[in-house]
Amino acid sequence: MNRRDFMIDMGILGIATCLEWKEGEAIYGHNHKKYKWDRTWNGSHQTLPIKDAHEMVFTSDGRIVLLTNETKNNLIFFDKKGKITANWGKDFPGGHGLSLAGQVKDQSLFITDTDRHQFFQVSLDGQMIRTWDAPVETGKYKDIKEFVPTETAITADGEIYVADGYGAQFITHYGTDGKIKNIFGGRGDGDAFLDTAHGICIDTRNVPHTLIVTDRTRCCFKRYSMAGEYISSIHLPGANVCRPVIKGDYLYAAVLTSSSLSNSGFVVILDKEDKLISCIAGSTPMYKDGKAVLSYQTVQLFKHPHDVMIDDEDNLYVSQWNSGNVYPYKFTPWK
Repeated sequence: MNRRDFMIDMGILGIATCLEWKEGEAIYGHNHKKYKWDRTWNGSHQTLPIKDAHEMVFTSDGRIVLLTNETKNNLIFFDKKGKITANWGKDFPGGHGLSLAGQVKDQSLFITDTDRHQFFQVSLDGQMIRTWDAPVETGKYKDIKEFVPTETAITADGEIYVADGYGAQFITHYGTDGKIKNIFGGRGDGDAFLDTAHGICIDTRNVPHTLIVTDRTRCCFKRYSMAGEYISSIHLPGANVCRPVIKGDYLYAAVLTSSSLSNSGFVVILDKEDKLISCIAGSTPMYKDGKAVLSYQTVQLFKHPHDVMIDDEDNLYVSQWNSGNVYPYKFTPWK
């Protein structure tokens, strides 16, 4: 599909395929994953400055945590009604990736900073626990500035995987002692290599567990063993995907742009068989000869969505990069 045909499809056909109206409200998404936009969430509480609303996590005690690159308040805490309950953090000018580790009272946050070329473990109240520098000892980096980490994923027993999504594209694996065990991926041609390895998660839906890594430039996710061996790719043509997020049987991801066009993002949801089943503000999922067809934005609900978070009631929260300093949007399931 050329650019002209793509834009015609977006402008003329898209709304009919994506948007439904139920009882006077817009319904976004497809199949059994449809949502209403809760326009009131946080509407009266946008008092703290933010730059890019990069990523979010949901703590065991029911708090929503947002990471921004605004050094007046890198971390903002909300309740599910959208009230800001706390904020802290002035040390992360390139705050980008936010992951949650640990169980219940032992939970902590992992933060990647693309400006500082480091990643950190911090407590929920802002106490620094540990700092990791660029993994130059692997021999893959000549200069610390080549390491631009974008995401972490942490196993139940505390092993860490770090995606260097804006740098040399390696995945570095650290043991429970915080020391490097392995490094794999990297920039290159071929299935096992990566280009914009923006996000990473641990897929616990099947045994053995596997890693799912973003390859945003190639519009796909790549699956690896926990030892770093390439297994397969999940192709989503047209969807420049950000980090994968697993909740229940589903994989959720923000799509930064449709085929790299500015202000054209949407959200995708895949089932346990890695099949695209819903697009929020995007085209109807379709397959031809067993392969996903081109996906694209159909309603400009988002500009550049960067992350998706799902709470314990299956509400969705979407944070955005370079979208006018907006706070996250909340979506409630429609049934």
